[in-house]
Amino acid sequence: MLTNARAQLSTDKMLLSRTRLLTSQRTLKGLYNHFTPTLTMSHVAAPQQTQTLPHLPVPKLSQTLEKYLKSVEPFLNESELNNTRKVVSQFESGLGPKLQKLLVEKAQETDNWLADWWLTTAYLGYRDPVVVYSSPGLVFPFQKFNCEEQRLEYAAKLIAGALSYKELIDSGKMPVEKMGKDPLDMNQYKKIFGTCRIPGVKLDHLEYNPQSRHVVIVRNNNFFKLQVINECGKMLNTGEIISCLSDIVKESEQVGPPVGILTTENRNNWGRAYQNLTLDVTSLKSVREIQTSLFLVCLDKALPNCGENERITASKQFIHGGGSNANSANRWFDKTVQFIVSEDGCVGLTYEHSPSEGQPIAVMTDYIVDYIKNDTSIHHPDVRFNGDPEKLTFNIDDNVQKAINCANANLDKLAANLDLDSFQFKCYGKEFVKSQKMSPDSFIQIAIQYAFFRIHRVPGAHYESAATRKYIHGRTETIRSCSNESVAFAKVMLNECKSDNEKVAALKEAVNAHKKYSIEAVNGFGVDRHLLGLKLTAIENNLPIPDLFSDPSYTRSTHMRLSTSQVATKCDGFMCYAPLVPDGYGCCYNPRANDMNFGVSAFVEHPDTTATRFREALEMSLQDMHDVLAKTQKSKL
Repeated sequence: MLTNARAQLSTDKMLLSRTRLLTSQRTLKGLYNHFTPTLTMSHVAAPQQTQTLPHLPVPKLSQTLEKYLKSVEPFLNESELNNTRKVVSQFESGLGPKLQKLLVEKAQETDNWLADWWLTTAYLGYRDPVVVYSSPGLVFPFQKFNCEEQRLEYAAKLIAGALSYKELIDSGKMPVEKMGKDPLDMNQYKKIFGTCRIPGVKLDHLEYNPQSRHVVIVRNNNFFKLQVINECGKMLNTGEIISCLSDIVKESEQVGPPVGILTTENRNNWGRAYQNLTLDVTSLKSVREIQTSLFLVCLDKALPNCGENERITASKQFIHGGGSNANSANRWFDKTVQFIVSEDGCVGLTYEHSPSEGQPIAVMTDYIVDYIKNDTSIHHPDVRFNGDPEKLTFNIDDNVQKAINCANANLDKLAANLDLDSFQFKCYGKEFVKSQKMSPDSFIQIAIQYAFFRIHRVPGAHYESAATRKYIHGRTETIRSCSNESVAFAKVMLNECKSDNEKVAALKEAVNAHKKYSIEAVNGFGVDRHLLGLKLTAIENNLPIPDLFSDPSYTRSTHMRLSTSQVATKCDGFMCYAPLVPDGYGCCYNPRANDMNFGVSAFVEHPDTTATRFREALEMSLQDMHDVLAKTQKSKL
């Protein structure tokens, strides 16, 4: 992806302005001193690295600062730019070299100088809810269930497919991905199953249970432990799983206590509620079964259709669950993977972003979708090897009930504030872009830039995640997609006096500039991660934070009004997530051969942004770019 990944922001929350740890002089050591796990049991270590890969480089300070100055030009007038040059010069001749030296020393002592910092600052120390603010949703191809039996059959195949995928990872048969000739770090794949984020009052931590043998099924807020692998490593087959799911449905007709809603809260609030919840031995045992499971499967009610297309409804389902009166409590948002199978055929997942970017999740998606299509060997057993599913129970006291009531209200506000417009652009796909000898990703990024400028008539700071997985423990770097070239292209396209040839020339310049930055970013030579490392070095060593980080060039260029990533699946799926900033947009895309899937988001409360308006501008921009290329190509014939 991204991520990102998160997405990752897939799915990935890199904005320093949104990370409280980075706006304080408090040392990271002091932060860790605040963290005291509520459980006394030992925590399973992260999966071990088995590949030999290069270490993430520390770029030269002069190289980063030169690139930084160019990247901020779209956001400054001449007077401001001159002042920024002075600030950068003072940093380069002052505290910068000392911070650079300390960072280089750190890099020489660790496999990846950024990895632990990144996990802490971008995820585990980030205190807004994971719901909306961090965790993406991924929509699978839509299904049609004519009855509950068909839904359970699909869910059973999904579970079997996920277990088959885990077996592929565990056996070392997962093909090593490459970027050109460079092998990529595959360690994120080992963190997909059995991983859970454990809440703390000031800092969370991750727990890994890759050898777990059970999953958890959730229906009507009722949680059930289902052992799917026996002591000999034998897995339940699809027919056995269907039989267990049928029993779970019978045992979950009554709505259970909405304990899962607590995981949607601000992390500090959830950390305090977690301490209260787990004081009760029964509740603690149930929580531990959820946390140590391989993954969750949420059997959801259908969300009410508000006159929107099914892609928008699915996006709501997989980002936040629709609210406290819908499916938001039918979750445990701390789990890395929660598969969701809704009554109306909306199927997909939501994933907690901390351990993985979006692309490993997308690869898993394609594997499971193919597995479900090809799994025709259903048979119902006479005997199960593991007994019946175990219902997990909770004892809710007054303190926990108050926390649930508060979480309900907060989640409903959060869900109501998220504006979504997910769609499929059908006019063309990446094959047309390739025929024009352009990078599809760069082409789409410039279309997003054009769409933003078309609406707002100002440059939009623009985040795209670049995977740095060619390095050991590599995560992401920022591609700063807003450039002098992207702004110039948007202006040319909106100028009726410009010829088609001028427009195509500007398009090619913008695409090539983005591609150049992208290549530098995936090789670890972007701007943002290096600057983050220098800033954290200052904090950790009790040194003053340089003026650069409060300069308008920095605050504007990191106020990412566009949060974007490519998360590619072969199937007709797409990822979706929220914007990074209140006046921004989220835009995740899956470019396929002859179409493109997009998940677009904005926040309702901000008057300047709407998801539908951005969708319309993006569709027009993609069409404009196609048409001007087609016309100039035709004129040459």
